[in-house]
Amino acid sequence: MVKTIYYTEPTDDVVQSAHQDFQLQDDFRWLRTKPAERCWSWMIRGGAKAFAYLYTYGWRRAKIVGQAKLQPYQNQGYFVYGNHTQPVNDVFMPFLIGQAQHFYALAAPANWGIPIIGPLLSYGGALPVGNSLHQTAQLLKAVQTVSRHQGHVFIYPEAHVWPNYTEIRPFPDTSFRFPIKNQRPAFAMTTTYQKPRWGKKPRLTVFIDGPFIPDQNLSLKKQQSWLHDQIQAAMISRARLSNYEAIKYIQERR
Repeated sequence: MVKTIYYTEPTDDVVQSAHQDFQLQDDFRWLRTKPAERCWSWMIRGGAKAFAYLYTYGWRRAKIVGQAKLQPYQNQGYFVYGNHTQPVNDVFMPFLIGQAQHFYALAAPANWGIPIIGPLLSYGGALPVGNSLHQTAQLLKAVQTVSRHQGHVFIYPEAHVWPNYTEIRPFPDTSFRFPIKNQRPAFAMTTTYQKPRWGKKPRLTVFIDGPFIPDQNLSLKKQQSWLHDQIQAAMISRARLSNYEAIKYIQERR
């Protein structure tokens, strides 16, 4: 029997966390740059990449298509936007797509409230989006810093994870200011779902598209809007390649 999830709006958070209300401390540091912290970061990123090989290619039997499009940009910063449909694979797969030691990702502050794992997230490249204007300013500063030092920043603009969802949910253009402000290329990363050869667990095919580089003669706002539209269109086009629905999503009317 196919599992069913009911929702009212495409912005609903269908996966609830026990740490949903976690707040970052006022003195939280977005980047770990001290010598000892760099050592911890190197080890944690290496361990995450090793786990990603086992989980992404082994357990999830995922296939990544178009990864070569990133190769010309490996020695500079870039941004990757993906649909958020895998609670675990979306965390670890980017360590395989980009360079693990240059990996960064925007994440909800609630993740830092997870015992044991939460305090380690920053060493692995996770950047919390923040809960205040001050924290947002710190995030912008951190993203600018890593993008100037070959940082590969992964962003899930849909915000909330919808497991195995086969369509693209609407998302705002807010996060698309990062590539514009930092003058870096952007890519789309779309996870699609195919019928399994055996069992009920879908096979994953992940498509990389891009680079998307807006015309700098346009205003910053128009560049941001153009980038949003291009990446959204690429993700919608790729999502149509899904042919297997492991979870059925049904919208409830108010």
